[in-house]
Amino acid sequence: MNPEYDFSKGERGKFFRPNAKLRLPIYLSPDVQHYLTERAAQKGIPLGEMVNTLLKQEIQMIESVK
Repeated sequence: MNPEYDFSKGERGKFFRPNAKLRLPIYLSPDVQHYLTERAAQKGIPLGEMVNTLLKQEIQMIESVK
């Protein structure tokens, strides 16, 4: 770290929020994003909702064979 940074008046945890929810950025390959975007548009739902629905279905299938 560079010596010109002065943290002498810094306050530990000033912006920490214990109940904050972290939204993960998910990067889809272009072909997958294109396909899902088109499917979501056909169904009239947002892309995020489409992806969540598909992932929940996949989780249910995985859990059902355990």
